Amino acid sequence: MRRGIAATALVASLALAATACGGSDSGDSADGPVTITWWDTSNATNEAPTYQALVKEFEAANKDVKVKYVNVPFDQAQNKFDTAAGSKGAPDVLRSEVGWTPAFAKKGFFAPLDGTEALADQAKFQPSLIEQAKYEGKVYGVPFTTDTLAFVYNKDLFKKAGVEAPKTWDDLKKAAAKIKDKTGVDGYWGSTQAYYAQTFLYGEGTDTVDADAKKITVAGAEAKKGYGTWLSLFDGKGLHKADTTADAYAHIQEAFVNGKVAAIMQGPWEITNFYKGSAFKDKNNLGIATVPAGSSGKAGAPTGGHNLSVYAGSDEAHQKAAMKFVNFMTSQKAQETIALKNSTLPTRDDAYTAEVKADPGIAGYQTVLASAQPRPALPEYSSLWGPVDTELLKVAGGKESLDKGLSTAETAIAKLVPDFSK
Repeated sequence: MRRGIAATALVASLALAATACGGSDSGDSADGPVTITWWDTSNATNEAPTYQALVKEFEAANKDVKVKYVNVPFDQAQNKFDTAAGSKGAPDVLRSEVGWTPAFAKKGFFAPLDGTEALADQAKFQPSLIEQAKYEGKVYGVPFTTDTLAFVYNKDLFKKAGVEAPKTWDDLKKAAAKIKDKTGVDGYWGSTQAYYAQTFLYGEGTDTVDADAKKITVAGAEAKKGYGTWLSLFDGKGLHKADTTADAYAHIQEAFVNGKVAAIMQGPWEITNFYKGSAFKDKNNLGIATVPAGSSGKAGAPTGGHNLSVYAGSDEAHQKAAMKFVNFMTSQKAQETIALKNSTLPTRDDAYTAEVKADPGIAGYQTVLASAQPRPALPEYSSLWGPVDTELLKVAGGKESLDKGLSTAETAIAKLVPDFSK
């Protein structure tokens, strides 16, 4: 939900404030350590234990700071933080998805980090990730994890079919048919989600909007061509039909890791789960390649990931402690530890050590980062995928034409960015 002054929102805000820091109710004593609260939005099973261990390391090395760790489900965190920050009861540090960062910065919920201890190692981070953490020229988050989509495939099945990782979507269609003939399994299973379909827009040199020109482009000729290619990959020999159920993500993932489909598009957040499947007991059987290119001849995938951001509503003592904590969690040593334990991609170049790159999943994804396309610094950008998600599901399920779906999405997006033209 969005900010408001309704009684229900106020009650929710006060309840969340009780678990947060930032003020006289934090429980700090005059002579004791400062207690800060961190809302971690990572997977509670696969990733959180690593972060909890690092929190203990930080506390051991910094006796003047205590960290209250709270794992908040990712799909709830944005609205919860929005509500809590509106009542000045938010956590001191938030693991913020990159798309949330400019939106919360625009609302004044995040503190600028330029020149602070949190960003002391700025030169070590990949420049594009620093840019993605900016709003109106200031940095509001330190890059914590990064990701992008890749074409991931089963090397053994591809070898049996005598095909290689496709360079174009037409190559993929041909490869999928051969894989079906030679192995009996489908060659590719695509997603109906807008985030995954974004690669087809980039392949045509377009996006849902042109932020610089303030124009909505989701229903433009280039976008229609890209989405047309996306739709065509649900119908054909070796191409799995669209799954429009609520559990589609899990179905696609399970089929891939167990060798029931030869290729999908996926991000590095699933590396550890890939290895748990029967098809990838030998980690080296996991193939990772840049997503196929569109008719523009270029391949592109959305850049994702998370920043660590500091709550602007915390007092000076808590902000200072939060800055120290953020610096520790994004240090070379911490980034290396996170990569080794969680198989996620570091955001700073010096964390790609030989030991980190010994993981074939991380090494593979590092090679495709060059095709990752940063999101524009538009606070509303991430919310634009919502309307597209709704319509693509209908289109893939045969309940609506592509033209109708994109037209409806265009109308919905216009309400989110009212100053943009069509």
